[in-house]
Amino acid sequence: MALEIERKFIVKSTDFKLSAYKKNFIKQGFLNSNKERVVRVRIKDDIGFLTIKGKSNKTGTTRYEWEKKIDINEANELFNLCEEGIIEKYRYLVKVGNHTFEVDEFLGDNKGLLIAEIELENELENFIKPNWLGKEVTGVNKYYNSNLSKFPFIIWKQKG
Repeated sequence: MALEIERKFIVKSTDFKLSAYKKNFIKQGFLNSNKERVVRVRIKDDIGFLTIKGKSNKTGTTRYEWEKKIDINEANELFNLCEEGIIEKYRYLVKVGNHTFEVDEFLGDNKGLLIAEIELENELENFIKPNWLGKEVTGVNKYYNSNLSKFPFIIWKQKG
């Protein structure tokens, strides 16, 4: 099983779109959103994936991740078994220095939320922070997609 080491940030402007070299549409649902393990089905453009993620470490940066491609028809069928709250978003890939940021522009009940993630080789690795990158939210549960499916951004905005 591979380790995923990533940090998350709020994105404070859409300037990243000027540098994006790729854009994908993603639809995902959660078969299990238990905090100890998350089981997700995802369709990225026209490819299906099944992903299992373990619990994050204390810093929120590292956790186990297992992912396999699956048939798109099977992925669509698995959406029928998902918990309530399907996530839809555009993902932009933006190269900054030696790293690639994945910037998610959420749709539906999470519209208006922009989150960037960067995968690292280790937790202390340095990277260039572009000017559109805002506050770090690594380890903040409400920004995990599994939580956004249950408690979407629209609810936060209503509460002020």
